Amino acid sequence: MSIWKLVKLDFGRNPVHFGDLGIGMEASNERAYSDTLFSAWVSAYAKLFGREVVELLLARFPQPEKSPLLKPPFCLSSTFIYHGETYYLPRPLKNPKGYPEDDLAIAKEYKKLNYLPLKIWQRWYQGEGFTSADRTELELKVKQPKTSGNLEAEHTFDYGKTFQSQRIPKVSLDRTTRASNFYHVGFVQFQPAAGLYFLIHFPTVDPVLETQLKAALNLLGEDGIGGEKSSGAGRFEATWQALDSHWKDVIHLSQPNAYSLISLLWQNPFSSDYLQGASYTLRERSGWIVSPLSGQQARRQAVQMFTEGSVFPQPISGMLADVTPEKFKAHSIYRSGISLSLPIHLAS
Repeated sequence: MSIWKLVKLDFGRNPVHFGDLGIGMEASNERAYSDTLFSAWVSAYAKLFGREVVELLLARFPQPEKSPLLKPPFCLSSTFIYHGETYYLPRPLKNPKGYPEDDLAIAKEYKKLNYLPLKIWQRWYQGEGFTSADRTELELKVKQPKTSGNLEAEHTFDYGKTFQSQRIPKVSLDRTTRASNFYHVGFVQFQPAAGLYFLIHFPTVDPVLETQLKAALNLLGEDGIGGEKSSGAGRFEATWQALDSHWKDVIHLSQPNAYSLISLLWQNPFSSDYLQGASYTLRERSGWIVSPLSGQQARRQAVQMFTEGSVFPQPISGMLADVTPEKFKAHSIYRSGISLSLPIHLAS
């Protein structure tokens, strides 16, 4: 028996700073990728339970050469925005059934919809698909800021209204010369009733691990996730929920013919069979780590990962990637490519 949970992260009035390759300190993503969440969570887990326990946990995940056939003890999605009871999901990279071939009139507006409310996502990719009413509404959206159709009613066009981006001026002082350096840091502030959520899947029931993970997530909420934690950024309160009937219907779709990632994915070797009929994008993942055990800082090796919304003909479990820097000897450093995907039904 497997268990799925939805976990909401309420940041209150605390801002967040999620860096990414190529955007610099002056900007921030509005959400954290699955590998970022995994690394931060496991670091908090190590602080609570120590090196031996965390190494035993990591040994349960599949890794190239060491244990490629293991079933992971849990799988995480990336974090996505919620606002009230509206949950946004990444739009799959393949068009839904019913989407018109002659889409010139709506293509620009459609491509803006990188994230879809759960109900629209389910209708387009698991239900009746893209309808003539959807096309009419998108055509109208091109001409005016507000429509009165189903897409508007389900907050399809409101993703960008759930948060605000801002740049805060900062000053750093050189410890030797005392010279000052003026710079800006980008933060994201969520609107009231908005925050981040993610899905976690336990393939087998493990109440001990679930209890430990809840404790570690509470600690992470106190410390903060992302950058600029010394400024109070990234602090949250976590709420675990069982899936409601709507989410259960999404996860347990009968007779799917494709799967859409809601996490990052890395696996080595990667069979070419997975790419037959697939649509995907890749993202380079790198960055710095601070060891929770030694306090040592180091730059992780970079890896290429499949991104959320990538579509494959079957679910792929993924693996942990060893990204330990060459001269880092304290312990191994991993980046999670363990994936989570949702079933979809595309036009034949």
